[in-house]
Amino acid sequence: APSHPFRPAGGSMSVVEHVREMAAAGLHSNVRLLSGLLLTMSGNNPELFSPSQKYQLLVYHADSLFHDKEYRNAVSKYTMALQQKKALSKTSKVRPSTGNAASTPQSQCLPSEIEVKYKMAECYTMLKQDKDAIAILDGIPSRQRTPKINMMLANLYKKAGQERSSVTSYKEVLRQCPLALDAILGLLSLSVKGAEVASMTINIIQSIPNLDWLSVWIKAYAFVHTGDNTRAINTICSLEKKSLLRDNVDLLGSLADLYFRAGDNKNSILKFEQAQMLDPYLIKGMDVYGYLLAREGRLEDVENLGCRLFNISDQHAEPWVVSGCHSFYSKRYSRALYLGAKAIQLNSNSVQALLLKGAALRNMGRVQEAIIHFREAIRLAPCRLDCYEGLIECYLASNSIREAMVMANNVYKTLGANAQTLTLLATVCLEDPVTQEKAKTLLDKALTQRPDYIKAVVKKAELLSREQKYEDGIALLRNALANQSDCVLHRILGDFLVAVNEYQEAMDQYSIALSLDPNDQKSLEGLQKMEKEESPTDATQEEDVDDMEGSGEEGDLEGSDSEAAQWADQEQWFGMQ
Repeated sequence: APSHPFRPAGGSMSVVEHVREMAAAGLHSNVRLLSGLLLTMSGNNPELFSPSQKYQLLVYHADSLFHDKEYRNAVSKYTMALQQKKALSKTSKVRPSTGNAASTPQSQCLPSEIEVKYKMAECYTMLKQDKDAIAILDGIPSRQRTPKINMMLANLYKKAGQERSSVTSYKEVLRQCPLALDAILGLLSLSVKGAEVASMTINIIQSIPNLDWLSVWIKAYAFVHTGDNTRAINTICSLEKKSLLRDNVDLLGSLADLYFRAGDNKNSILKFEQAQMLDPYLIKGMDVYGYLLAREGRLEDVENLGCRLFNISDQHAEPWVVSGCHSFYSKRYSRALYLGAKAIQLNSNSVQALLLKGAALRNMGRVQEAIIHFREAIRLAPCRLDCYEGLIECYLASNSIREAMVMANNVYKTLGANAQTLTLLATVCLEDPVTQEKAKTLLDKALTQRPDYIKAVVKKAELLSREQKYEDGIALLRNALANQSDCVLHRILGDFLVAVNEYQEAMDQYSIALSLDPNDQKSLEGLQKMEKEESPTDATQEEDVDDMEGSGEEGDLEGSDSEAAQWADQEQWFGMQ
């Protein structure tokens, strides 16, 4: 008879070996059915399979459940498998070795206990039971931990705020795999010095050709994690200019994010667009891109971006955040809240989702809940100014000027004195009659550093408006608009021109503002006030705009705001309790 390719010489395969062959061949649904039947047989007749065969059947059955995303069921089967393995170890220790050759290949074929524990930890993270995941991996002696176990432990420790343990585990990954770049980023994010991290990879950089860029890469991300945006931008630009790394999507995405953090929205949008053209399936960073487009009033582009991202994957937070930004800037806050919560559910580390949900809660008057979300965002991204801005706006909304002042001073000290931190501190000072002069000094400092920084210009204009120095305000705004076009600046210029009776030009400025952002309510009001004398306006126009909303792809998410509010109030959507 012709020999069977799977059959070892001298005997036929046992049924458990058939299960193992199918598992190795990736026939998960077949394994699930057969192993389920065999386990029932074993339950009805305990003598049918040896302890080691029962262990194997339980592991292969659990693996097939894991493949079907039935994580809770998989965990229970893996637990039974480990108990079986314990019993097996006890019996094999007691039984003296008879020198039987058949027993040795059998033990070599057994699924690794460590691999089983790793799979259990994966199940626990999918079930959002991080503590259980840590406990099971912690139980593996450090000598037996594979790189992927150390990597998973490092990420779990970091998420749980156990920074020292996290650093130790990341370093262990690098010791085993010196080119594990994500472990390098993990260490840098935990404030390990760039030089120390670089020293762990120096041997490999010197021994492999064309890796000389790696030390610069580490330096760049060290700047990113210390919040030194300017030097981070310059370092990444120098990498990007190297012919071998030109047009790298990750580097472009990092650049876009850094420009955004530095308050340079125009360059940020450009870099995001560049990255997107190189990789049409890009998801990472698209939530920030959508937010920037929404802020500029480009709601149609935001809607298109959202639809495109949902087509790429609805299992990532980004499409939900982009769609939520569309709702938020269309003033549909409860829907934005629901979408933000859904995004947090998919990725509890999504800073942009926390900011969206926080802003929606704040605008719905639920300030205390909003504060929790902004604090969590700050914990995840301590170098991002917009997280602090959100929290400070909450404090100001609830008249906690003292808390706002403490927070703004803190940011100023930790992130350094730049145009953004100066402006943030000035914003709080403007709220208190006692600190008006201080606000003025801070804003002048900010504008000396960056004359085109929009937030500083807006706040300075607000101050000049209070003092009724309209001519100064007009000069300030014209100067700021010389090199850029911004809806808010045009609108404020319109207001100032009305104050000095320059009606015709004021109308022009309001029109420009509306051409940049057709949804800008205040410009519309300014224009309508001036046109009232000429013709009564159609008051119903606004409502029509709102009805046209929501013809997006995700039809199942649509619905009235009250419906969305019911969603939002269900705790499970809250991502965070």
